[in-house]
Amino acid sequence: MSQILVINPNSNESVTEGLRKSLQKFNSSADIECRTLEDGPFGIETDEDIVNVIPLVVQRISESPEFDAYVIACYSDPGLAECNELFSKPVFGMQRSAIEKAISTGEKFGVLALSEQSIKRHMAYMRGLGLDEQLAGELPLDISVDEAANDTGSFEKIVSQGRRLIDELGADVLILGCAGMASHREPSEKVLQVPVIEPAQAAVSIAIEAV
Repeated sequence: MSQILVINPNSNESVTEGLRKSLQKFNSSADIECRTLEDGPFGIETDEDIVNVIPLVVQRISESPEFDAYVIACYSDPGLAECNELFSKPVFGMQRSAIEKAISTGEKFGVLALSEQSIKRHMAYMRGLGLDEQLAGELPLDISVDEAANDTGSFEKIVSQGRRLIDELGADVLILGCAGMASHREPSEKVLQVPVIEPAQAAVSIAIEAV
């Protein structure tokens, strides 16, 4: 059975625990270990956070050679390009994996982001990859990473903005744009009645197929 390391680049252990629960569905297909970057920021929410965490992600992978593949569990894919250049084993990012999954699932995808600043970063990344053609839109929840994982009010915001993406912008599949939202995938999908993609699940599923 392949071994996959899922790295939460922030230091919020509750986000990592949410990922563990979300990824339990793959336990029969791979040995998945989720680890927190203790030296990372409490939440990756700014461009500075991303720059600061890249060397930490590279270091964690370099110190973990026993794994067959790696997933960077942050929607901004910090360090993905650097890691794919440095390491021979495959490294996967949440955003790229989620978009690829969304494109194969529906006609138009919508993204639920933490903030307007997140959206600017995501849009530049998507355009750079040429993956924005089927984008219906991206809307902010105006919450932090910690609130995404721990504030019960975040679910209502996901449903409200998700409904806007569907009804107003024509999305027929949604992406949760933060690892902290992992626990909200199933309940939001039941309420909104469209496929909802949890990006870490998307990345892990691609990693399993690759190794």
